[in-house]
Amino acid sequence: MKNLYSILGVSKGASQQEIKSAYRKLAKQHHPDANPGDTKVEEKFKEISAAYHILGDEKLRARYDNGEIDESGQEKMGGFRGGHRASSAGGFGGGAAEDIFSEIFGNLRGGGFRGRVPEKGRDRKFAIEIDFMEAALGGKRRLTMGDGGRTLDVTIPAGVTDGQQIRLRGQGEAGAGGGPAGDILINITVQPHSFFRREGQNVVIELPISLPEAVLGATVKVPTVDGTVNLKVPSGSNTGTKLRLKGKGIAAKGGTRGDQMVSLKVVLPDKQDEELQDWVTKWAEKHDYDARSKLKAK
Repeated sequence: MKNLYSILGVSKGASQQEIKSAYRKLAKQHHPDANPGDTKVEEKFKEISAAYHILGDEKLRARYDNGEIDESGQEKMGGFRGGHRASSAGGFGGGAAEDIFSEIFGNLRGGGFRGRVPEKGRDRKFAIEIDFMEAALGGKRRLTMGDGGRTLDVTIPAGVTDGQQIRLRGQGEAGAGGGPAGDILINITVQPHSFFRREGQNVVIELPISLPEAVLGATVKVPTVDGTVNLKVPSGSNTGTKLRLKGKGIAAKGGTRGDQMVSLKVVLPDKQDEELQDWVTKWAEKHDYDARSKLKAK
């Protein structure tokens, strides 16, 4: 995206009056009413107006110069948690720009100015980070806006995915010339979990079990996104054995849920046990088997 100063044709050290004068000149040249039917000029007009919306406001200009917001008015703060302040950039209707429009076009073509073309307000963009459990089960966040401290409660839907965008319609910047308000766009980043992993609507977990539990079978406790449940481990289970917990996965549209897939991992004691070693030695003499037979080339 172009630097806002270059869009208005001024230097970064330009005064507010110089920025205003540059905008007046460009806005008069590229206004849709002065160039009916020219879509390229109309797009240029929007670009100019968006640039002036930020640079024409001393507070927003300072935030832009400090790298807090980008050329589109989007925050560069890495999202919000529990209510970080949001940028008030994002639209170019109203305020100083509106006054300039009145000055420039009030007498255009002998009073023939028909008023501003209705335009939808600009969207405002934010980014938030949520943990795995909040993504799986849903939750609430409170967003504090930069326009007078307005707060907005955001519902995080259950099953939201990493990189998904939530759209809050009509909550963005006000429209121009009677146009509708823009939207708020929230980009979601889901933090990885220490032992849960998501595959589609299923949750996957690797569950360590002891040697006796693997050989003899047992009922063990296993964590799920809903809390701890009991799981029956069949006798003779091996590392890689997969068990399914129905309905313990991620919510999908329509209310159905995926499953939790439990992959067993047989774990020996951390400390060597001489008694176990002796027993295995004697057992192996009569029960030798090839654990890697499936790896042999055909």
